[in-house]
Amino acid sequence: MSSPDIAEMLEKSKELDRLRKEQEEVLLEINKMHKKLQSTPEAVEKPGDNSLSKLKMLYTQAKELSESEMSISNQLLGQLDAVIPAGGAGQQRRRIEGNEQKKKRMKGDSDIPRLSPSMRNQHEFFASLKGEQVAARVAQEDGEKDEWVIVKVTHYDKESKEFEVLDEEPGDDEEGGGQRKYKLPWSHIIPFPKISDLATTPEFPPGKQVLAVYPGTTALYKATVVQARKRKTDDYTLEFDDDEEDGSLPQRLVPFNQVVALPDGHRQ
Repeated sequence: MSSPDIAEMLEKSKELDRLRKEQEEVLLEINKMHKKLQSTPEAVEKPGDNSLSKLKMLYTQAKELSESEMSISNQLLGQLDAVIPAGGAGQQRRRIEGNEQKKKRMKGDSDIPRLSPSMRNQHEFFASLKGEQVAARVAQEDGEKDEWVIVKVTHYDKESKEFEVLDEEPGDDEEGGGQRKYKLPWSHIIPFPKISDLATTPEFPPGKQVLAVYPGTTALYKATVVQARKRKTDDYTLEFDDDEEDGSLPQRLVPFNQVVALPDGHRQ
């Protein structure tokens, strides 16, 4: 990779940081408006009140910032794909360098997680996940126990009560693999916290065991919270099970929206 390429990627990274800081500020304003409307809903009926207009403007701004972030992220991914050799570490979800055991962490057992939708209509909640990335428990072709990975919801079948999901990460088999599709019951799905709804983001205190995306992969593993977040938008500091290096567990930063509650019944 040439120096100009690296410089361009660094500039894009700086732009991402700027966009995320702006999003954080906008989301805080949105949450303030939500609290105001919840406490005094009658205010919108008063002459001259512009609460709803302001809220619409904030949502529009948040949407534009999110789209800009996605655009730059895709550009960075394209640049990285162009320089990473085929089959390289960037495309290998389960080949975490230096430790063969890390490929087998957090295998699913006979117990399954339970979603607890807050919406009155569960079907409406499930349908709203279309297009979203979620954590999913999927079966392995090699016959090993299920594992948790990131997938994209493409459809929810109300009749069968099953999700159709797409594993967008190429497989790591001998032939290179490809995107895989699955049909899963709702009990095999865990939605990620929404960046746009910080009010409902769960808080995990130090010592709490969670399920989290291992940095640089699209797989989720069991981890323990080491440090609590100071703000709702901060990363979690985690120690992943079986992640030992030089006799100790390294502490890794994971975005708050890639951390979910450990499924009920999982082996401790």
